[in-house]
Amino acid sequence: MFGAVRRRIASGGSYSSKKWNSSQTRSAVSQKKVSSIIENEAVLIQAQGPAHKFGQLAFLGRSLGLRPVRELAFNYQAEASLQKWGRPFSSESGDLVDAVVPYMGESITDGTLATFLKNPGDRVEVDEAIAQIETDKVTIDVTSPEAGVIQKFVAKEGETVEPGTKIAVISKSGEGVSHVAPSEKVDEKTSTVPSPSVKEKQVPKAETTPVVEKPKAPSSPPPPKRSASEAQLPPKDGERRIPMTRLRKRVATRLKDSQNTFAMLTTFNEVDMTNLMKLRSEYKDAFVEKHGVKLGLMSGFVKAAISGLQNQPIINAVIDGDDIIYRDYIDISIAVGTPKGLVVPVIRNAEKMNFAEIEKGINTLAKKANDGSISIDEMAGGTFTISNGGVYGSLLSTPIINPPQSAILGMHSIVSRPMVVGGSVVPRPMMYIALTYDHRLIDGREAVFFLRRIKDVVEDPRRLLLDI
Repeated sequence: MFGAVRRRIASGGSYSSKKWNSSQTRSAVSQKKVSSIIENEAVLIQAQGPAHKFGQLAFLGRSLGLRPVRELAFNYQAEASLQKWGRPFSSESGDLVDAVVPYMGESITDGTLATFLKNPGDRVEVDEAIAQIETDKVTIDVTSPEAGVIQKFVAKEGETVEPGTKIAVISKSGEGVSHVAPSEKVDEKTSTVPSPSVKEKQVPKAETTPVVEKPKAPSSPPPPKRSASEAQLPPKDGERRIPMTRLRKRVATRLKDSQNTFAMLTTFNEVDMTNLMKLRSEYKDAFVEKHGVKLGLMSGFVKAAISGLQNQPIINAVIDGDDIIYRDYIDISIAVGTPKGLVVPVIRNAEKMNFAEIEKGINTLAKKANDGSISIDEMAGGTFTISNGGVYGSLLSTPIINPPQSAILGMHSIVSRPMVVGGSVVPRPMMYIALTYDHRLIDGREAVFFLRRIKDVVEDPRRLLLDI
């Protein structure tokens, strides 16, 4: 019935009351209900935005009857939604834009705001980094969406942030922005915010604290904070406590999980580096001239590992529940030590690469890892890892498997040692190599055969050409 009333009122006509008994009382009641409906829909329109928006709607050339009001409310809501998605960083004034935490990868849900690269009042350009987010795997930059001046920071260093979290406000015109250091900004917050509300919140705390502080001596210092999982050592002179970075915590967790999960065993062998070093010395200049990259020893070991994995495919496999997954591709992970921690970028489809392509891939990934620009995708996956502790002078070690892989090859420093060659004792450049493997999947026989293949190929690289 109200639908008929709406149609007649919207068209400007009168309503014939055949079904109504021409009673003024019932007519007055219906008019009140209609007025109530109009007011409710007007309130809905006002809820979509500021009050002055509703005033603008009344002058769009449409009457404020029930059906037109409903249509206007829908149109305004759709328009507001489009504006919201079309300009996600814009504020009400149009001059201010928000710098937010970007998408950090499928496996990363949050990060720690490590440091601000700029200060309030600094000028920034489009896509210029203003802060760094430290995640479990990489460091990600937060960039400015527009050119302008940083008005203020709305997050603090050390806070945990998620993708989409606003960390700074930028003024495109730079009006009303004064240069304030981050420390001053924090002091202003702490000096202005804790007013009556903080004092009121401290009142209930005063009622409960005597119960905790009662057994303490008034002059005794507060006890150190203790974790629920691990007790902390008391502070001592000459010591300083620094929180672990997210990358370091992630590495620690993964290595401990590796020890708890895998039945790890390590086997060793030694390699005479004479022929590989001779090959490198003879062709290094021609190699650089043609390919634009230096010929290193790492590419030789990668090619040797590929040959070993093809001869022993079980080492390139992985346990998944009660199944074994064999891979027909070889993605070699190269462990790279950086100032911020250990990262393991991946050379994908290494079995299809030559020496030059492997060297270029290693150099590119190592450079990105050291300057912090490596991405999550460049470290994801990997079927086998090579760790070269020899660059730091390691003579011998037992590397830990990089989950979820099943084995890792450890390279070490090259040391000249006396060796028996052709019945004579001669000095030779020797390297110890180690293979740590998951004994649940790989037996000692396969592990030893794999290292023997590494030794044969490195000591005589011509085997790669002849495939023998």
